[in-house]
Amino acid sequence: MMKRLLNDHFKLDEHGTSIRTEVIAGITTFLTMAYIIFVNPSILSEAGVDYGAVFVATCLAAAIGCLIMGLWANYPIALAPGMGLNAFFTYGVVLGMGYSWEAALGAVFLSGVTFFLLSVFKIREWIINSIPMSLRLGIAAGIGLFLAMIALQNAGIVVDNDATLLALGDLSSPEALYALLGFFVITALAYLRVTGAVMIGILGVTLLAMLLGHNEYGGLVSAPPSIAPTFMAMDVAGAFDIAMLSVIFAFLFVDLFDTSGTLIGVAHRGGLLDEQGKLPRLGRALMADSTASMAGAALGTSTTTSYIESASGIASGGRTGLTAVVVAVLFLVSLFFAPLAGSIPAYATAGALLYVAVLMAGSLAHADWEDATEAAPVLIAALAMPLTFSIAEGIALGFISYTAIKALAGRFKDLNPAVVVLAIVFVLKFLFLD
Repeated sequence: MMKRLLNDHFKLDEHGTSIRTEVIAGITTFLTMAYIIFVNPSILSEAGVDYGAVFVATCLAAAIGCLIMGLWANYPIALAPGMGLNAFFTYGVVLGMGYSWEAALGAVFLSGVTFFLLSVFKIREWIINSIPMSLRLGIAAGIGLFLAMIALQNAGIVVDNDATLLALGDLSSPEALYALLGFFVITALAYLRVTGAVMIGILGVTLLAMLLGHNEYGGLVSAPPSIAPTFMAMDVAGAFDIAMLSVIFAFLFVDLFDTSGTLIGVAHRGGLLDEQGKLPRLGRALMADSTASMAGAALGTSTTTSYIESASGIASGGRTGLTAVVVAVLFLVSLFFAPLAGSIPAYATAGALLYVAVLMAGSLAHADWEDATEAAPVLIAALAMPLTFSIAEGIALGFISYTAIKALAGRFKDLNPAVVVLAIVFVLKFLFLD
């Protein structure tokens, strides 16, 4: 009976798959992205958010997103709080701009609401088509470099310097050595296509540090921590501050393009696109993403988005939403491993951050370096994010430079109203709000 219900709902036979295949695919996807359970609380707790509550919010937001994506959109695509956006939340919005983490959660919620409305009214295609590919590449690479800077600082590999701003830290310190070891191991395992390479690296470094007396074991299993410190703690009114508009835009912009790119890329790899190369039920998939972001903000975590790691499950044969449902179940089971998550030191996740940075910075390879009017905005957007410690500022400088360079070069045909208007808005922000 259960087999028939699953087959009818997920259309397993139609997609040429089986329950067993989908379960294996779900486990594979979970193992490749489970590192977020350890990394997200580590990053958001630096903003003053309760570690245990963020751990629970991370698991619940991921489970909600995966269930909506699986049961409603019927795609084997998993969701969880996104890398890069969580770093922007902590280091850009809270520590950098001085907003409370409650107001930052409010901004995440408003960006999710906006994303949802854009999906409902089908404005998303116009926005996506209006943003030049060079800016998309520069922003993706910039987020990667931003993560790299955070990873290097957390490990003490890069430190501040009064004369040169930045300098090399003490590479002989345990933190630096563990972080580098973790990065080397993760990169090597990923190259060898070992499932769960990132999680293996994080747990391996943590275990080694425990054995050598540099880290304490906090336990393995317990009842989930209380989510009360973050549940419905978002300050939506505080997020309506006019200076927060660029923050809301940054959350929305990155999530919109990250999700769209992930959905299309993963679906293409799984042969899920139609004859015209389009993704059926795209609206449902995007609304699943935006709904998960709103739910995540209410629970107490940064923007929830689709994960490119879903490709690992598709490579294992996953073709339907049952894969995503399996991932959701595993995130719920993870709620009981809070002591283990609390035992993960910052230097153990630094290697993972650095590896994710490598993947994101790879978008620079696709830029048109022969055309200076395309290459310059890419570099400005990419460098501005780590050097200003803000994704929002990097996006703003990317739009301004793209518009100014194209206009001065007489390349007006490359400009469109959306890009020009946004560039003007960002100029006005720098002139009157900073």
